[in-house]
Amino acid sequence: MIHITLPDGNVKEFEKNSTPMDVAKSISEGFARNVISANFNGTTIETTTLLTTDGSLILYTFNDDGGKKAFWHSSAHVLAETILSFHPNAKLTIGPAIDNGFYYDLDLGDETLSEKDFPALEKKFLEIARGKHEFSMRSVSKADALSLYKEENNEYKVELIENLTDGDITFCDHSNFTDLCRGGHIPNTGIIKAIKIMNVAGAYWRGDEKNNQLTRVYGISFPKQKMLTEYLEVLEEAKKRDHRKLGKELELFTFSQKVGQGLPLWLPKGAALRGRLEDFLKKAQKKAGYEMVMTPHIGQKELYVTSGHYEKYGEDSFQAIKTPKMDEEFLLKPMNCPHHCEVYNFKPYSYKDLPKRFAEFGTVYRYEQSGELHGLTRVRGFTQDDAHIFCTPEQLDQEFKEVIDLVLYVFGSLGFENFTAQVSVRDPENPDKYIGDVATWDIAENAIISAAKDKGLDFVIEEGEAAFYGPKLDFMVKDALGRSWQLGTIQVDYNLPKRFDLTYKGSDNQSHRPVMIHRAPFGSMERFIAVLLEHTGGNFPLWLTPDQVIILPISEKYEKYTEKVLNLLENSEIRALVDSRNEKTGRKIRDAEVSKIPFMVIVGEKEEQDGTVSVRKHGEGDLGTFTIEEFISLIQNEVSKTLVPFK
Repeated sequence: MIHITLPDGNVKEFEKNSTPMDVAKSISEGFARNVISANFNGTTIETTTLLTTDGSLILYTFNDDGGKKAFWHSSAHVLAETILSFHPNAKLTIGPAIDNGFYYDLDLGDETLSEKDFPALEKKFLEIARGKHEFSMRSVSKADALSLYKEENNEYKVELIENLTDGDITFCDHSNFTDLCRGGHIPNTGIIKAIKIMNVAGAYWRGDEKNNQLTRVYGISFPKQKMLTEYLEVLEEAKKRDHRKLGKELELFTFSQKVGQGLPLWLPKGAALRGRLEDFLKKAQKKAGYEMVMTPHIGQKELYVTSGHYEKYGEDSFQAIKTPKMDEEFLLKPMNCPHHCEVYNFKPYSYKDLPKRFAEFGTVYRYEQSGELHGLTRVRGFTQDDAHIFCTPEQLDQEFKEVIDLVLYVFGSLGFENFTAQVSVRDPENPDKYIGDVATWDIAENAIISAAKDKGLDFVIEEGEAAFYGPKLDFMVKDALGRSWQLGTIQVDYNLPKRFDLTYKGSDNQSHRPVMIHRAPFGSMERFIAVLLEHTGGNFPLWLTPDQVIILPISEKYEKYTEKVLNLLENSEIRALVDSRNEKTGRKIRDAEVSKIPFMVIVGEKEEQDGTVSVRKHGEGDLGTFTIEEFISLIQNEVSKTLVPFK
């Protein structure tokens, strides 16, 4: 008999050589019908895999990330078989699952594949899927695997196999199709009920532009046609909410080829919006005991050699700036933390002075490949709402929890209510990616996990996602369309204080090393605003929106009254503007709706006589007539509902 531990901690006894499906059926037949994949002791397996030892088992349905990954990876196999039926001489390479669907890279030789081929591919794909072909794994010797692909003249698979260890090589079979694969599939092709070929693009083998260019075919699949329909509807809505489109329409930001790729230019309305976000966080930070600092946009190369950034990121950064002085080199600042370490080093501190909390809206520069740039979400110059807390080890837990409170306040004030926390720890298989000793990393990782538990956060642990100098707590926020974004981050660091020889005098009158917390609730101003734009569709919270009110006079006869209304609003710190164009009121209303201005105030003869305004609300229509004082109270009350001061 073997003992299987389930995610809830329950341990069940089964006969040796039972399968994950047997375990699923022991829970309930209804549940088992939805199980499509499993994970045993950290490895994704099939539902038919024989379990021979004690271990921990997770059963996946399509609703689980692990289930989706297996579903989409299996779909990639079917896609490859589909393409081979049209292009039998194509050479297969790799076909992984991705965040939304999957892709397969193929060498089509002199043949091509385009959007006009998608309907035929989808039809053939579903025809294969309806065969309910089982996915089955088999081990293959390295010699036999190499022989197969050398016979097919597939240099890509040969290269992959040459880097594998004999005894660890497996193939996956379904129908008359076979492929080199590590595993993790659904039971059979029949579970796939809907498919959409999304795109075709070029991709270099292994991502290296010196290698052959392949054809990459993207697709997405679902166990129900209804799911695909809903997904495509969300995609259409996402196009309408694209921050690049809205940023242009709302005149927030732009890019210029003359300035350079990935370097955004903030227009007046966008700069004002950024300023309000900064002021919002500065007020909260001041209450939380932060002090603002400012540091340069460049630093001597030696600064980043000391911090470790040059070793880990030097090749991917902008190249060194040389000066007329021999052997003097500067770098564009890739991160603010080394500068803040030197701010701390300005004078000695005792334990009574700690914690020290230094904050800065610091602009940093990283050389992203041009193909990876995407609006404001991936840029080469961006501003972080950065802060670094220097504290004693005893203060770490409380300081970390208080930063969590600040992040949650930011999210709540901006309408991000659906999020999970991710504890990002080391990759135990790649210790060279990190600086510092194992014992220090253990302490830092345990501190984050403990704080997340104490604050009642819904969190997952992700190996290999830590920063090179320490583990972190990342906040994965879901927007209105259900897409997940990594925004706020908090990191624990024992390593930079050591590298910069940071100290404080303890109660024992001896020198001690402080612990450093890196934190950025927004993450970066650029990415946060991009996500906020798409989350709200450009309908920002009233306290943040560039223009809160637009006044629409019926004719120029009411210019003086319009000016009076404008002055009263501005005196109450309400952001208002006037549409004085010689256009009909209906046209002005439509234009104000397109511009997503929250409130429209219409003034004419009756309003002037009564000292009132007629009010319309964006997306809702007519609210009726108000005195100017009543309307000002309406605005102020709505702002106070969404912008609660940080406690």
